[in-house]
Amino acid sequence: QVQLVESGGGLVKAGDSLRLSCAASGRSIDPYNMGWFRQAPGTEREFVSGISWKNSSTLYTDSVKGRFTISRDNHRVYLQMNSLKPEDTAVYSCAADLRGRNPSPYAGDYQSWGRGTQVTVSS
Repeated sequence: QVQLVESGGGLVKAGDSLRLSCAASGRSIDPYNMGWFRQAPGTEREFVSGISWKNSSTLYTDSVKGRFTISRDNHRVYLQMNSLKPEDTAVYSCAADLRGRNPSPYAGDYQSWGRGTQVTVSS
């Protein structure tokens, strides 16, 4: 397993942008596929976006397509969030998957998780 630490959350207004970052403690995030999930109070954890290690193929949930962009370098995975909406309010967590070939939307496919960073979008 790898230790993951997220940063970049905060309180913003609707329409604003935030950039989340996730780093693996003391090591590269290669060769992990990486994912971002979110969970709002009283709801189940929801897949947001994923990116593969090998060719940086990406996957997004429909509600964030065109607004969020996932990217990575050797040490971090990023989630650029534009045009934020109040319904994007949640704790955002990154996750790492060593076994898959493509980014997975299923939380059970990830072996390591960060503790999350709070994103709050006011109307």
